[in-house]
Amino acid sequence: MEIDHIAMYVNDLELAKDFFVTYFGAISNEGYHNFKTDFRSYFLSFDGGTKLEIMQRPEMENSVKSLARTGYIHIAFHTGSKENVDALTRRLQADGYEVVSGPRTTGDGYYESCIVGIEGNQIELTI
Repeated sequence: MEIDHIAMYVNDLELAKDFFVTYFGAISNEGYHNFKTDFRSYFLSFDGGTKLEIMQRPEMENSVKSLARTGYIHIAFHTGSKENVDALTRRLQADGYEVVSGPRTTGDGYYESCIVGIEGNQIELTI
């Protein structure tokens, strides 16, 4: 088996789409809108076939997203090299996103950094 896609609710659908397109090279579909329920979504496709569905609906709970919580904690992106990890980390930081760790080599040998991206969601950048 393989994972088909990961989904996340967001408050600002267009801003979230633009974030993943701008920084991670996502390709977006035309979007979906259920006029009866006002549910909206985009499927974002990344190199290698990975897909992320970002969704929005009128009534959503917007809980605080602590970095140490149960459940899904981050999305990790391969960047291809240490230099790419470093450059993208600097770019995101310069654009106002918080860097919570790295770039660094972790105890288990990964070279990575972690940032708090769109709407408080953690994103890991790795080789």
